[in-house]
This record gives sequence, C-alpha cells and structure tokens, in this order.
Amino acid sequence: MLDVAAGGGRHTRWFVARGHHVVAVDRDTSLLLELADSDVEVVEADLEAGPWPFPGQRFDVIVVTNYLHRPLLPTLVDAVARGGALLYETFAVGQERYGRPSNPDWLLQPGELLEAVRGELRVVAYEDVTTDRPSRVQRIAAVRD
Repeated sequence: MLDVAAGGGRHTRWFVARGHHVVAVDRDTSLLLELADSDVEVVEADLEAGPWPFPGQRFDVIVVTNYLHRPLLPTLVDAVARGGALLYETFAVGQERYGRPSNPDWLLQPGELLEAVRGELRVVAYEDVTTDRPSRVQRIAAVRD
C-alpha cells in the first residue's frame, strides 16, 4: 500500500492496523519516522520536484487525500497493480467558498479525477460533493482489472 503525501500517517496507521505493509511518502517525514518498522517503509521525497521515487513499482492500494499535483496523476494511475485500487480524495472547485485551499491550481475541476483514470482504471465509486465540514471535494475509488 502506498500512502501519498502521508503527512502524520493517519492512513498509514489504519492500513498497518489491518495487517498491511505500507510505504508512506512525504517531503517532510518527521511525523512518520516513529512509524518506521518492518510494516512501514518511510520515504522522504518531494513528489513535485521529482523524480518519482518508485519507478516501475506497482502497489495494491494507493491512497491520496488532500493533495493535488496534476503532473503526478498519470504516474499514480500507472502505479496501481493489476487487481489494485486507487483511493483519491481532495478539494474541488467550490472549496474557495469555505476557506483554504482557495487557489484554483489546488482545486480539482469537475470530473477531473474521472478523466485521470479514464481508459486505465474501472471506477467503482465517484463523488463530487459538498461535505458537512463544509468543504467541496472529489472522491474516487478505481480499480485495475
């Protein structure tokens, strides 16, 4: 399992607690180092400056939340293993009404996650919604058959 822009490791902890090996990647790993053990590989990398730290590797699950770097989308889709899943949720256009982020460069356009996986992954679930937080997000769960 790959936890992208893992931050404090909320998803890393969740998957490890369920018996999965996790690779947690972030440009600042200070909050992740305590998790590093046989079940967690912590990788410090600036995903926006490159290069992709996992060339040729495939993952059974890739989780991305509250992070958007558009040039990375095709790489993430490609890194989903056969039978694997991409779980992605981040802010969408409309979020600017509720606060940060408000920069349109950091907000998904309508249907953008659908387009990112089109022809590569099968969409199991997709939402473009306003949550009760309130915030505006897009969410997708997509698998490689």
